[in-house]
Amino acid sequence: MNWKTPKKAAIKNIAFIAFLALLLFSPLGTFVKVQLSRLLAFSPTTLPATEQKKLSTYQWQLIDNNGKTVSLEEFKGKIIFINFWATWCPPCIAEMPGLQKLYSDYQDKIVFLFVTTDSFEKANAFLIRENLILPIFQSVSNPPLEMESSTIPATYLIDQQTNVVLEKVGAADWNSDSFRKKLDDLLKK
Repeated sequence: MNWKTPKKAAIKNIAFIAFLALLLFSPLGTFVKVQLSRLLAFSPTTLPATEQKKLSTYQWQLIDNNGKTVSLEEFKGKIIFINFWATWCPPCIAEMPGLQKLYSDYQDKIVFLFVTTDSFEKANAFLIRENLILPIFQSVSNPPLEMESSTIPATYLIDQQTNVVLEKVGAADWNSDSFRKKLDDLLKK
């Protein structure tokens, strides 16, 4: 057999493929994606009044990590912050520190529902590892149509009049001054 020395182009291609594999399938890749998501996360904006929708139903059942079933109906008339997330989702991981700060400051004024498709065991292990204390839930029934998304993170803010005033898919800076001002304005109503 006559083996030839690999050409520079082939070596570059192999190195590029190895780099992509490292980014896509390793913890280093997750770290890079999380940091990039944090860098690109901006303060979310509320929907103009003409684009706000009323929730069609409050008959959405959730279960908390203690096994207690709750209904969205229990929170009608309150401001509700709903975040769909997963432990394997880099943009979800990226926004968690900001969500923790927001939750710590507003937990007694606003209802927070962090809804995951992960097992509670996996989600709780993630929260412990990341030093987060958030109320997590799993969906028992389908959420209202106005909150259906095939992408996570997906976050919705419902006002006291049952309007979806914010709908954000993707990572956001939830702890920004401008978003906190929006929450404070809603709380004054």
